[in-house]
Amino acid sequence: MPAPLGTAYWRLWGSSGLSNLADGIVKLALPLVAIQYTRSPALIAGLGFAMTLPWLVFALQAGAIADRVDRRRAMLVANTVRVLVLGLLVATLALDIGSLPLLYIAGFAIGMAETLYDTSAQSIVPQMVAPDQLSRANGRLYAVELTANQFVGPPLAGLLLPIGTAVAVLVPGGLWLLALVVLAWVPGSFRVVREGPRTTLRADIAEGLRFLWARPVLRALALMVGAFNFTTNAAFTLMVLYAVGPDSPMRLTESAYGLLLTTLAIGSLAGSLVAEHVERLLGRGRALVVALLFGILMLAVPGFTTNPWVIAGCWFLGGFGVVIWNVITVSLRQRITPARLLGRLNSAYRLFAWGPMSVGTVVGGLLAQWFGIRSVFLIMAGSLLLATLAVVRVVNERTITAAEEQGPDQPTK
Repeated sequence: MPAPLGTAYWRLWGSSGLSNLADGIVKLALPLVAIQYTRSPALIAGLGFAMTLPWLVFALQAGAIADRVDRRRAMLVANTVRVLVLGLLVATLALDIGSLPLLYIAGFAIGMAETLYDTSAQSIVPQMVAPDQLSRANGRLYAVELTANQFVGPPLAGLLLPIGTAVAVLVPGGLWLLALVVLAWVPGSFRVVREGPRTTLRADIAEGLRFLWARPVLRALALMVGAFNFTTNAAFTLMVLYAVGPDSPMRLTESAYGLLLTTLAIGSLAGSLVAEHVERLLGRGRALVVALLFGILMLAVPGFTTNPWVIAGCWFLGGFGVVIWNVITVSLRQRITPARLLGRLNSAYRLFAWGPMSVGTVVGGLLAQWFGIRSVFLIMAGSLLLATLAVVRVVNERTITAAEEQGPDQPTK
């Protein structure tokens, strides 16, 4: 029988579930609020750009901060900021003085807090569980995160919005506040011991970048996730225009659209529960390739059909593949990275992986303006296929094993 994951981990798990439920509501609620002000694909994409831009401008600093301070406290500060931002946004909506620029500002501020929270959360797990428990711990964490973020959050947002836009924004603020309380009950200190002379933030960031770039497998994985996030953001930012409203190609209601998005979450939940078994059955290299192929299918299908049942089935596979990829790659990073560097490694990785998201939203919006929304799905699916063909030459079972054997203590200079 496997060893228990421990009280600290399960409280983190609970807090993460609440926080991700809030994320799931916000990420659907804000675009649905935005379409009350505009139906322009470029302007709707601009909101997605504002929410993901912090991964370009703040990711490296967030990682360096996570390696300098107590990671639990960093997460508490981030959630406090998100609560305050949503409180102010609710006030503007209640007073009927809301606007698209205010949504942009709120989205950017929430994204800044998310950058620090997510970097710290991913870096804190190895401080709570043993190395041989990482795949199980990450799988359970992804299960609750994705269930809350994608399975419960989106349809809940669709149900809340008809009650009132202020309500749809107020509820996630309350959830973030509750997550903050649960996280405050996590016992222990999670500040990493740092040896040697005091260093500057800039030097810390450079060390994390060197560590990532010196390892071909980590470098290739980061670039691959960047390509995946670029393509999926370019397509999914526009999905609300493609799916919602009587004049859209799919002609779904807001609630139906939220339910469609839950198929991603159902697939993700399934993937999180069997990730360890898939890893053992296929091997990590083959499992990663299958995950990418499912992602390509997820992107391509709306370009060929508006049938929600077909799209739902392919999105299930896409969600399944995303979690298989994440559990394998996150656990690998945690195993081969020293604890003192994990925050910076994660932030450097996410700079390459998540930074392109903001660019993808802009490119997707422009392509939709020029060629139509349906063409964006096909262009992005083709682009992801090309990236997959490139990465399989670098990432396979042999190179992954070699990276683990290299160990976390190799010099980074």
